[in-house]
Formats: sequence, structure tokens, C-alpha cells
Amino acid sequence: MAHATRITRPRLTAVIPAADYCLNVSFVDGSCGTVNMKDFIFSLSGLAPLRDPSAFSCAVLGEYGWEAEWPQFDIQIGADTLFADMLDQRSETPADRFTVWRIRNGLSLSAASRELGVTVRTISAYGSGARPIPRTVQLACLGWEEERRRLTA
Repeated sequence: MAHATRITRPRLTAVIPAADYCLNVSFVDGSCGTVNMKDFIFSLSGLAPLRDPSAFSCAVLGEYGWEAEWPQFDIQIGADTLFADMLDQRSETPADRFTVWRIRNGLSLSAASRELGVTVRTISAYGSGARPIPRTVQLACLGWEEERRRLTA
């Protein structure tokens, strides 16, 4: 009998503001990297207070590691969002981008297999790079996200 793969929510261990609207982040699983927040800060009105570099540099780790926060502005960015953005910004292969798509949408291997109509083994092979991702699947991922966006708008 197949077992469903559970996605563990990322949790932060460190958030360190860096130059040019970047955050150096570390997670409990040992992964770490830099997330460039500049495009988000200058395109999302809710993040407008962080456009001042001195305000941005006040980022701190949330109490339990579930978010980076700027307490004086009541702004929080979830660890899961930062993790997905970190992966997305450094993804170089279709397999990396596919994994980012799964994480960004909170899909386990079994959930992604149901949504895309392929086996769990195939989803795993796409994510590991063991199998090339067909163009039709790449387009299906984009369409799936767009459909979800429209349903929640």
C-alpha cells in the first residue's frame, strides 16, 4: 500500500537583513540562502513601509520561527513563502521549478499526482530530475495555478 508523502512546513531559525532588500534566511532543516525581496516590496502596496532601507533592515525572526517580521509595521512574511521564494530565485532546472511549484501550492506528491493525473512515482521523478517534465505538464502547472488564482479572487 502506498503512503502519502507529507510536506513539512518550513520553519526559520534565522532572518538577517542584507543590502538591497535581501534577507539571509536559515531553516530548521539546515537549508539556507538569500531571498531578494526588492520586487515584492516595490510592487505590493502592503509592503510599502519597507521601501525605506532603514525600515527594511529592522526585520526579525518571528517568535516561533514561522515568519520574518517587522513588528513596528505589523508586517509578517511566512517561512513557507520565504522558503519557496528562496528556491524559486535559485532554481536553475525544470526539476527545481517543478518542486517550487509544488511547495508554493502546498501540494504533497500524492496531491500533485491527483491534480496532474499522473502517478506519485512520476511526480517524484519530475522533482528529482530523474525524468524530463513534458511541456504539457509544465503548461498544466501554469494553468492549474491560474485556475486557483481565479477561484480565490
